[in-house]
Amino acid sequence: MIFIIKPLVFVSFLFCIVSCQSQNLISKTDEKKNSISNDTLFVNLKEYSQDFLYDMKYATTDNFLNAKVYDCAECFLRLKTIRALVEANEKFMEKGYKIKIFDCYRPLDIQKKMWEIVPNPKYVANPSKGSIHNRGGAVDLTLVNGSGKELDMGTGFDFFGVEASHDYPTVSHTVKANRNLLKTTMISSGFNSFDSEWWHYNVKSGLNDTISNTKWECK
Repeated sequence: MIFIIKPLVFVSFLFCIVSCQSQNLISKTDEKKNSISNDTLFVNLKEYSQDFLYDMKYATTDNFLNAKVYDCAECFLRLKTIRALVEANEKFMEKGYKIKIFDCYRPLDIQKKMWEIVPNPKYVANPSKGSIHNRGGAVDLTLVNGSGKELDMGTGFDFFGVEASHDYPTVSHTVKANRNLLKTTMISSGFNSFDSEWWHYNVKSGLNDTISNTKWECK
């Protein structure tokens, strides 16, 4: 009787090990799938952090289009862009600064509307090709100090002259330092800079995401 029970116990033990390992593998696979799925979602930055300031220019007429093209001022981005942006802002806050947002995800219909107003690829990406703003991977921003005052970046947002370039030489030491602080910190958090626009940053992992026309509801 003893020699019958022991093999059965051993077989049961092996079955438990295999079963438990299989369950752990399934659990990790599901977790990975969910993570990938969640990263494709568009989410509101305000739901993930209250530490940003906003001046959503295209929800007003205070922009180079002289037209309001967003129905309301909300910053939606893909989740992975949000995570990288929150990481960057935490680094800035350690130094006494915060990010102020000018523009985030831009639905393709809005891109088309902008193109109708200014059909010039020098200023607006052609909607037939789209931009990374339409992919939820781009954000336009600046920095503010502890009093909420914008740091001097040499030009305003959406200034389309050579002076807005990161490498433009004839700016003050203060402007160079401010631009460098913004650029190095954003790059260290997973973003690429855009050479001709000091305010524009793309999340590196979002360049191949699909163009989207996802809309958000105004509340």
